Amino acid sequence: MATIDWQTATLALAHALAAAERGLPVIPLSATKLPALRSPHRGEDPLVRCRGACGLPGHGVHDATTDPAAVRALFAAAPRATGYGIACGRPPHRLIGIDLDIDIDAAHGSDSMAALQQLAERHRFTIPPTITVLTPSGGRHLWLTGPPDVAVPNSASRLAPGIDIRGFGGYLVGPGSVTTHGTYRLAPGTAHLTPAPCPRTLLRLLTPPTRPHHPTGHHPTGHRPTTHQPGIRQGQGLIQFVRAAREGQRNTRLFWAACRAYEHGFGDDLADALTAAAVHTGLSEQEARAAIASAARLTTGRRNTPDERTP
Repeated sequence: MATIDWQTATLALAHALAAAERGLPVIPLSATKLPALRSPHRGEDPLVRCRGACGLPGHGVHDATTDPAAVRALFAAAPRATGYGIACGRPPHRLIGIDLDIDIDAAHGSDSMAALQQLAERHRFTIPPTITVLTPSGGRHLWLTGPPDVAVPNSASRLAPGIDIRGFGGYLVGPGSVTTHGTYRLAPGTAHLTPAPCPRTLLRLLTPPTRPHHPTGHHPTGHRPTTHQPGIRQGQGLIQFVRAAREGQRNTRLFWAACRAYEHGFGDDLADALTAAAVHTGLSEQEARAAIASAARLTTGRRNTPDERTP
């Protein structure tokens, strides 16, 4: 292993141990921001649906721990880890991550930070001062905490384009992690803060009620009842984002939305709806499915381990 790799791995472990000491459950991550340990069930047929009950490492976010000895063991098993992930929704902090992407549509002013401020003004809540992590791409992660009786789900662009939510079963890349695109860093002036409680109004927006299920297959609108599926529910923002595409941005918006859906684990569930949204804008079905397939290959094709959404 090259010297720089050894130094990076050592720093990653040090940062992870510091986070664990603060009560934040951690796992080692690779430079692609994916869990660094391969699944012990890879290649098994049928697929073993295990969340770590087998006692072996390699179950993504389900490996997350605050025990220093266990953290060291995980990193020893993943010597090329360059960062660490922090499990969301887990006690004692029950972390909720507000992931604000960079401006994804500069030509038409799609700014996730501005969108969050507009939500705050519309629903009359204030984003409190809290730990903020700057991402290599120019985005930022806001750390909030949730109550013990609420499990906030992961979602992608449901609140607004460019705003992803990391909740129970998800993870945030920890500050100090090194990725192929750069280093995650604490925003100036926030290192001394603790994660602030999520405003109750925002918490209600993050935990929408479950839509009614129509088991008979007859839906009041006459359409196939797909919105009760978690992926369809959580991906409504992505679908609307694609439907709003103008000429010249249709492929870009579709590809971006499909990447977000696959990163959050519901890409296959959302593929048909994204295809329909893209066809609505003027793309052919073949073009749409090709773009979605490319997004799937980019975000899942290189994975050798399950991430936070895979058992």
